[in-house]
Amino acid sequence: MKTTQFTQKHTELGAKMVEFAGFNMPVEYFGINEEHINIRKNVGVFDVSHMGEFWVKGKKAYNFVQKVTSNDISVLKPGDAQYSCFPNDKGGIVDDLIVYFYEPDKYMLVVNAANIEKDWNWLVSQNTEGAELENASDNISQLAVQGPNATKVLQKLTDINLSEIGFYTFKTGEFAGVKNVIISATGYTGAGGFELYMYNNDALKIWDAVFEAGKEFDIKPAGLAARDTLRLEMGYCLYGNDIDDTTSPIEAGLGWITKFNDKNNFINKENLLKQKEEGVSRRLRGFELKDRGIPRHGYEITDAEGSKIGEVTSGTMSPMLKKGIGMGYVNKGHWTFGNEIFIKVRNKLLKAEIVKLPFYNG
Repeated sequence: MKTTQFTQKHTELGAKMVEFAGFNMPVEYFGINEEHINIRKNVGVFDVSHMGEFWVKGKKAYNFVQKVTSNDISVLKPGDAQYSCFPNDKGGIVDDLIVYFYEPDKYMLVVNAANIEKDWNWLVSQNTEGAELENASDNISQLAVQGPNATKVLQKLTDINLSEIGFYTFKTGEFAGVKNVIISATGYTGAGGFELYMYNNDALKIWDAVFEAGKEFDIKPAGLAARDTLRLEMGYCLYGNDIDDTTSPIEAGLGWITKFNDKNNFINKENLLKQKEEGVSRRLRGFELKDRGIPRHGYEITDAEGSKIGEVTSGTMSPMLKKGIGMGYVNKGHWTFGNEIFIKVRNKLLKAEIVKLPFYNG
């Protein structure tokens, strides 16, 4: 198993460690609900160093990134970040990612940990442009400092005005005495905050500085389990659950990151445009349970008669709403907002309702 620069910190703090995407990662420290609520109301820190970072550089960088991602990078200015996906050539999604426009002819692609090798091989195979590609994943550490008090904690450690880093933008500069730290605000929790990208050699210095600066706010670490419940309350997709190689961005409700304009000739554009125009047979939808219970990945979604009309892709008991919430693909004719559906839990049909996302508006 791979480790991150912070693995020893996690074990010293008593984290429950699990294997995730080939890494030894903290899943929980002192309780999922407590970690979740601390980030919603205060400030917490995730180690997300397992994520992948690819640099795309050179004169061919723009054309290459525009081809392999579904969103339109022509609208970006240096310092902008953009949520996107890599469409495959079969109508599915290789991965979802964030594109960082670092400077002219230089982009950073941040991809999911479980897909680093797959994504890298895909990009290399598609690089007919001759863009310069660099897999920097093993050299970069990343912390996500999330929650409403994140700005107050981190502002102590940098002269960069953090209030000027808007949602899906970033700045690079000195942080905690370390140069060339990328500070971004792309958030996967809906609680506000920042991501800090640093070289491995600087990682422990930054960890210690963040926790020292956060003492007055009782800053706490958080594990992957709370990260999952936080993203689900916001209705954010998780690759491998809600989207994968077989789900199209149109089915997944990601049409907003799939731009069908003349500047954007991405892979499999024609087939996805056809889906958009002709419609799809299933859609990813959010639902709330009306009966008591917890929906889980793989549970059947049925109609009132018990006939299968879909499948749950993500589900949990919402720590903030105190009810079962989930997402799943629902067949055409059943996905209207407000529609009553049922989740099959141990041969019982639990009543649920299709709702608009996000589940939680804090």
